[in-house]
Amino acid sequence: MTPPTFAEALRVWTRIGCLSFGGPTAQIALMHREIVDRKKWLGEERFLGALSFCMLLPGPEAMQLATYAGWRLHGVLGGLAAGLMFVLPGALVVLALGAIYAAFGTVPLVEALFLGVKAAVLVIVIEALLRVSKKALRQRIHWVIAGLAFIAIFFLALPFPLIILAAALAGALARVDPVDTVAPTPQVSLASAARTAITWLAIWLVPLLLLTWTLGGAHILTQIGWFFSKLAVVTFGGAYAVLAYMAQDVVTTHGWLEPGQMMDGLGLAETTPGPLILVTEFVGFLAAFQQDGWLIGVAGAMVALWVTFAPCFLWIFLGAPYIEWINSQPLLRGALNGITAAVVGVILNLSLWFGLHVLFAEVVEDHAGPLTIWTPRLSSLDPVVLGLAAVSAVLLLRHHWSVPAVLAVSAGLALAAQLTMG
Repeated sequence: MTPPTFAEALRVWTRIGCLSFGGPTAQIALMHREIVDRKKWLGEERFLGALSFCMLLPGPEAMQLATYAGWRLHGVLGGLAAGLMFVLPGALVVLALGAIYAAFGTVPLVEALFLGVKAAVLVIVIEALLRVSKKALRQRIHWVIAGLAFIAIFFLALPFPLIILAAALAGALARVDPVDTVAPTPQVSLASAARTAITWLAIWLVPLLLLTWTLGGAHILTQIGWFFSKLAVVTFGGAYAVLAYMAQDVVTTHGWLEPGQMMDGLGLAETTPGPLILVTEFVGFLAAFQQDGWLIGVAGAMVALWVTFAPCFLWIFLGAPYIEWINSQPLLRGALNGITAAVVGVILNLSLWFGLHVLFAEVVEDHAGPLTIWTPRLSSLDPVVLGLAAVSAVLLLRHHWSVPAVLAVSAGLALAAQLTMG
């Protein structure tokens, strides 16, 4: 068929960005329906090959897949248009909701709304665990990797990047999903690849270096920039997997946010279009706002957005010419399988961590040698939250309601409970 004009493609990217609710699975399905089934801009094999490549990368795979599709159609400009329009609608909404949260988060009725969001988010994370585990744990080695990853992050508090590296190595060595044919190496000059890498590294890092030089390393904006830059390199498995690592540093190490605020941020990202990793924007805004007010808060959101998504364009524009060749390599495919298995263990950790902090008002952190043990006080169980989580579970897991609908029902029931008991 005739390739689309840039204006036609831009309209489709904008529509996808505004409708991309429900997490990466729903977003990828939406893109497949639009650009493979309806528009036929990409073939099935190329779409799935690109998806496999994007899953190997750190960062939001749905946004990166959109960037690749735009690049296939209209080069770098097309990739920029597709990637930016996938992110910007949700980013604007998250910023607005973050400002409302900062202004009214302590109001009892607003707290009740977010209590309902937290209860629903707990079930959403559990649903993500079930969904990912069905696809990821196909071999005995995958179960072993998932179990060890859970132990490493929940009981030993090992760094997330170390867990991902070990899982990739184990998966590559296992090579349980070999590929028989090898695609030819693409004809891309080393000079061209170097120019792409240097350009996007500069776009990503030069603003951070200027921030550090101007404000100093101790300023909240500088800290946000370098923290989320590090996060952008290790965010394998999407927002669910990386949230445990974020919480470990944002809540425990830096003390920027409380555990409840972290869960509220994920709940906000769940209610908006775009990738769930937009939770980094909420964290950047709230961390900066709580230190220096509204203007710095907005700057914190912008810095977090910049360093979260600029690396995504680097990965895609540098790697896109090699996608067919990469997907035919047994070692790389095995590494992908290992990382995906580890993500199951990390999401299990996140499910337990969320469950403890949502259902119980008091959770004690104990240590036994190298082990970290979280112990809830049973008397602090909140029956309202337990009931909201049960309703959310029925709607999401049994009746398969959409994520925004479940969040709306849970928040509405929490508000009604607050008014009734009020």
